[in-house]
Amino acid sequence: MRSFVYDQPAIRVIFGIGVIDQLPEEVQRLGARRALVLASPGRRPIAEEAARRLGTAAAGVYAEAAMHVPIDVARAVCETAKRLEADCCVTIGGGSTIGLGKAIALENKASGANGASALPIVAVPTTYSGSEMTPIHGVTEGGVKRTGRDRKVLPKAVLYDPALTVSLPRHISGPSGMNAIAHCVEALYAPDANPIISLFAAEGIRALARSLPVVVEEPANLEARADALYGAWLSGAALGATSMGLHHKLCHTLGGSFNLPHADVHTSVLPHATAFNRAAAPDAMRVVAGALGADEAAQGLYDLAVRIGAPVALKAIGMPADGLDRAARLATDNPYDNPRPIDYAGVRQLLDDAYRGTRPVS
Repeated sequence: MRSFVYDQPAIRVIFGIGVIDQLPEEVQRLGARRALVLASPGRRPIAEEAARRLGTAAAGVYAEAAMHVPIDVARAVCETAKRLEADCCVTIGGGSTIGLGKAIALENKASGANGASALPIVAVPTTYSGSEMTPIHGVTEGGVKRTGRDRKVLPKAVLYDPALTVSLPRHISGPSGMNAIAHCVEALYAPDANPIISLFAAEGIRALARSLPVVVEEPANLEARADALYGAWLSGAALGATSMGLHHKLCHTLGGSFNLPHADVHTSVLPHATAFNRAAAPDAMRVVAGALGADEAAQGLYDLAVRIGAPVALKAIGMPADGLDRAARLATDNPYDNPRPIDYAGVRQLLDDAYRGTRPVS
């Protein structure tokens, strides 16, 4: 008999085309009266439409979310929330916007009852990052991204509306989905993995592997968009219940220290981090390969990325070659738990392979 602990916090999930119409009701369920709507500059029109739907319950719109949650942006939004006397945040967008909402929730958790955040979140994801289902938060300061884990930053409700992802372009949709698959892969070999979360992770990979090729070829296909959001939901839940490994450590390091696009980094690194852990997590590798419909996990991930036109080389997304040594040092100085022991030489080789974008060998 396998011993395990399954400890999954409850989050209200509303899924379906048009569920954005229920946003006012979800804010009202929280007892909130002044909701601050957060978005990135590119998602401002959707955020302003959400504020219009909220009517008098909208405190304002802050559409300045940025990659990796720079500390100055986090401080600015906290000041804005305080000035507007917001008692709730609505995050509309991907991981950057959701991360900004988490920064506010974390800043205000001490003032809530029993340590709960005084500014609860209602999340409306428009990408496939899965961040809305995780208690993981992070900010970047001085070229270093620092992450943490606190359930108080979890949204109280998540509205998954596939119609809101139709405008997501191909070059964002594909990597965003690969980001979510990375959550599933690491959840499968995490030291605190359990059978229930492993089911989530395997199903998440299956859903994303079958939907992403359709999403990038037929952007208006709502069935495929819904399937991808379903996979993202499962991936976030899987990551939120387990520990992160080397893959996420590398992505946090590369993104925070070199300001690389988060989802693109995940896409480029994932096949090589998977290959790095191949021999140390054979059961997880079999599940990944099976969910992908591939003969081998690392190669299957690489081939899926190529199929959907996602970047497979760090050099193609702006990583400087002379930064690889520093990245390897940062990732090995304070490593996350990982199936295979972390060593500088192995990580440096992994990064070199990801930099060049070579297909992993079997």
